[in-house]
Amino acid sequence: MCVQYLTTVNIDWVKSHFDLDLPASTAHDVFPTYPGPIVLKSHNTDRMAIGLARFGLIPAWAKDEDFGRKTYNARAETVAIKPSYKNAWAKRHYALTLVDAFYEPSYESGKAVRTRIHQAQHKSMAIASIWDTWTEPDTGEFIVSFSMLTIDASNHPVMKRFHKPEDEKRTVVPLRPELFNDWLNATPEAASALLCCESMTELAIAE
Repeated sequence: MCVQYLTTVNIDWVKSHFDLDLPASTAHDVFPTYPGPIVLKSHNTDRMAIGLARFGLIPAWAKDEDFGRKTYNARAETVAIKPSYKNAWAKRHYALTLVDAFYEPSYESGKAVRTRIHQAQHKSMAIASIWDTWTEPDTGEFIVSFSMLTIDASNHPVMKRFHKPEDEKRTVVPLRPELFNDWLNATPEAASALLCCESMTELAIAE
């Protein structure tokens, strides 16, 4: 699970990996409903785009934007069938959320300790995500929102250390750079195959 992360501020990293310009954002420390930069790809034009989207996916049929407060993470095992996500998944709305670090609670001391996780070489990361669009019924405002995918982390050397001992171990999926295009171009079957610990970049815990 990931309820808080730091958006990337590494303009050069974004440019070198995607040939796109990182948009300015008012939020660096992001929680559900906050804006964060994502990269997505049009399957019609084959062009990549970058922009700010709301953390917490709002499906087209949602009655209000508060729906996104509970849809910031989508389980890989059920994303294709859950009503909130299945439309985005079937339409191949795959995105990459650009981050410098994310947070999880560690209970190794016996109580929750907010812990920052980063890429092992202190590089930026791109987390496997899905996106959708929603129109505010009263104002007509068009909102793009997203959810990070999560997988079982019980065998991951770093991420298995988080959450309560009795709770299921889950992690988001910061992809290895060579898999960025594979994710954005994926079919649902290929996307499912990419959602595994072997696809993840090397992670470390901030001291």
